[in-house]
Amino acid sequence: MNAAGLRHTSEEAGVGSPRARRTEVPSILPAMQQPPQEARPRDRSAFAAAFLSLIFPGLGHAYAGAFERALGFAALPFLALALIAGLALNMGAFVFAGVLIEYLPLVLVANIVLLVYRIVAAIDAYRVVAYLNAVELSGKRFGPPRLGLAPLSLAGLLAVCLVIAGGHGVVAYYGVQAKSTLDCIFDPSGTAEGCDQALGSPEPGSGEGSGAQSAAPTTATPVAPVGSPVPAATTSSWNGTDRLNILLVGADQRPSDNTFNTDTLIVVSIDPVSKQVALFSLPRDTVDVPLPPGPARSAFGAVYPGKITSLWTDVRNRSDLFPGNGTTRGFNALKSVLGYFYGLDIQYYAEVNFEGFKKIVDSLGGVTINVQNPVLDDQYPGDRGRLRVYIPAGVQYMTGSQALIYARSRHTSNDFDRAQRQQRIITSLREQIDPNRILANLPGVLAALKGTFRTDIPTSKLPQLIQLSSQIDATKIRSFVFSPPRFQTEYLNSSRGYIIEPDVIAIRKAVASAFKIDAKLETEREKIAGEDGVVWVVNGSGQVGQASQIAAYLEYLGLTASAPTQRPDRTQAATRIRVYNGHESDLPGTIALLQNLFGVKVQLVSDPSVRVDIIVTTGTRTPLLTPPP
Repeated sequence: MNAAGLRHTSEEAGVGSPRARRTEVPSILPAMQQPPQEARPRDRSAFAAAFLSLIFPGLGHAYAGAFERALGFAALPFLALALIAGLALNMGAFVFAGVLIEYLPLVLVANIVLLVYRIVAAIDAYRVVAYLNAVELSGKRFGPPRLGLAPLSLAGLLAVCLVIAGGHGVVAYYGVQAKSTLDCIFDPSGTAEGCDQALGSPEPGSGEGSGAQSAAPTTATPVAPVGSPVPAATTSSWNGTDRLNILLVGADQRPSDNTFNTDTLIVVSIDPVSKQVALFSLPRDTVDVPLPPGPARSAFGAVYPGKITSLWTDVRNRSDLFPGNGTTRGFNALKSVLGYFYGLDIQYYAEVNFEGFKKIVDSLGGVTINVQNPVLDDQYPGDRGRLRVYIPAGVQYMTGSQALIYARSRHTSNDFDRAQRQQRIITSLREQIDPNRILANLPGVLAALKGTFRTDIPTSKLPQLIQLSSQIDATKIRSFVFSPPRFQTEYLNSSRGYIIEPDVIAIRKAVASAFKIDAKLETEREKIAGEDGVVWVVNGSGQVGQASQIAAYLEYLGLTASAPTQRPDRTQAATRIRVYNGHESDLPGTIALLQNLFGVKVQLVSDPSVRVDIIVTTGTRTPLLTPPP
């Protein structure tokens, strides 16, 4: 092949031609001069790391890729939470709350430690991410990189720390408030300071030997001590297995008074083995209560001749009669005297004044009570004169003021009915209180309790007491009001005014046998109570009080019964039982009980205006049924 042919061939192949060179240079040179490069990883956010640590220590380090450091920061709080959750599940909410109360100072210290720990975790996570970002930016693995701390990012870190501190600050605030309140409430020594004017605390100028006198009829006993002070005695403490007895004291103390009468005296007796509870109420006008051997008997005689409502005031400043100081002596006297009277060892007391009672009920969101009998009082003593009060029968929601009126009214009833109503309030509150309700109203509960409630129960006993309380069935609480004629004799116009004298033997016998139960009766009561029937009892006999007594008896058998005010058009002879609006299918046991009790067949009635299940109308031939004491 000649040269021209070779050139022609090579040109056809595109080799060596100017065009070929121009087209080849752009495709070869870039590959030689621009080697491929990896994209620089995107910087992590230091603020995001701090924010994640706010949620839980260690999350910010995991976000940064420092997993070993993340595990180190997360391990301690995780183990602590697991331990707390395990204890709470094992103990139950109430008991665990009692443990927290007992060790509240340690809880407050732990809160500070946790605050520091979380802030350190957030700052460390922030710095780790900032360091890793600086290393990647500088391309160095060794030597101190230069950290770039942006002002906006630092502001975010500060905000995270403030949020952490704010949360723990709230816990600390309520913890300190709770500690202050608990110190005022649980005061076995009677020396708590820094409280609001507490119940029974001596007013200025009313210390030992002052001339405070009882507002109720009492004997002419000198207030000043006579003789040597009684030596301090070790107070009885519950051992967790014996019968637990707590005296509940309701005080009628006005803001301007430097003393008060103990208008409500209820001993709560609990058997920790059978989990049974009995309430023993002693009316305020009871006189001649037996006194235990000792200095008080030497001063008053074998019995206290005044009304029991005035004993606290009469002995409060008598250091020669009972042990204790000006705050505790009156309560020690009541525990000793009532304990001797009932044949019980009363270990503790708990006291609330009436104003404090209103606040406590309101702070818990009110209380729902089954009003067995309507309350009508045209002379109720209000803050601005007399009030007319009417509370209908049936299930009623009450505020603190309404519950107090229900507990105190006695102008158209008597002190014995009032004692029953007070016990009904206690059992209703016991049924309705739960931890969530208390926590939801914690500020109000603490404010209401401080200065209005006091007890000598030590905080070390709270876990045991709370655990025992959580095991009690409030529907099985037995109520005893020691009223005439069975337990006392009533004197309307004696030389000491209106008084009632106790039958000591009958009262002691009732207290001793309070927990002796009929197993068959208890089974029937549980069955009837489970049907949840609501019964009204209407008086058709003309006998005063018959409907109220029968309603009380039906409630003793397990029914929810009350006696409203409406009466039939005329007096009838036979008992009538009407079951309304198809409820007969839901209440077979209740209907069988009522038919057997009154000896009549029920009538089925449809009337949408009637909102109860059953109405029993008594007649002249209705048997007189009264509940046992």
